[in-house]
Amino acid sequence: MTITMYSASAPRLVNILKNLAEILRKAEAHALARKIDPAVLLSARLYPDMFALTRQVQIACDGAKGAVARLAGMEVPKHEDTEQSFADLQARIAKTIAFIESVPAQKIEGSEERKIVLTLRGQETVFQGMQFLLGFALPNFYFHVVTAYDILRHNGVEIGKRDYIGTP
Repeated sequence: MTITMYSASAPRLVNILKNLAEILRKAEAHALARKIDPAVLLSARLYPDMFALTRQVQIACDGAKGAVARLAGMEVPKHEDTEQSFADLQARIAKTIAFIESVPAQKIEGSEERKIVLTLRGQETVFQGMQFLLGFALPNFYFHVVTAYDILRHNGVEIGKRDYIGTP
């Protein structure tokens, strides 16, 4: 079987978003069991100049829906960054998954050479589809998901590699 642009993108993004949702469920349960204000975890960060947990989840969702939309040649859906609770983050993840799953595989297939233009730090960057997916979109997505994981693990949430990777 050949790996395709669709199989390398949408299903992988959805899988990890579902794992992220489960990690957040465990974080919320951890806060409730230990009588920790959930806002403490939601605003936690690894270092003062890094984004907090809530922002890491927002960026991961934005990266996932943006990658699929761009590869499919579609407008990227806009989600306002208003989440303030674990329930809000769960809703954002669910909305992101629903969008990704609504995009037909055939819109993504053949996008290896699709021109994708992003403005990064005020500068226009041009990618071809495969370069965008493998060299930018997936690494960026995984970075923000694993940073959310690391924030929670650092704050005592009992999660491990299997929670991040999921089950086969």
